[in-house]
Amino acid sequence: MFKIIMTTFWIVFISELGDKTQLQTMLLATQSKSIWPVFLGSALALILSSFCAVCLSTVLTKYIPTHYLQTGAGVVFIVIGVLTLFGRM
Repeated sequence: MFKIIMTTFWIVFISELGDKTQLQTMLLATQSKSIWPVFLGSALALILSSFCAVCLSTVLTKYIPTHYLQTGAGVVFIVIGVLTLFGRM
């Protein structure tokens, strides 16, 4: 169980570094008199979005085989990457 927690932590931590959400959070922190509300809001948002992802995946895997979900997620990441490269995202 500890291995799953640490693997998930590092994947999410590394994935979030430098993304648009982190940059927006940094901007909000510079505009706030206190950083704690910004930190709390962003931390709660990440917790809620992670919770939604875990719940949704639990439901989806009951109806769709895992390999289809993994392939679909990979395709979506590639499409988003290509769109970002060409300034469409």
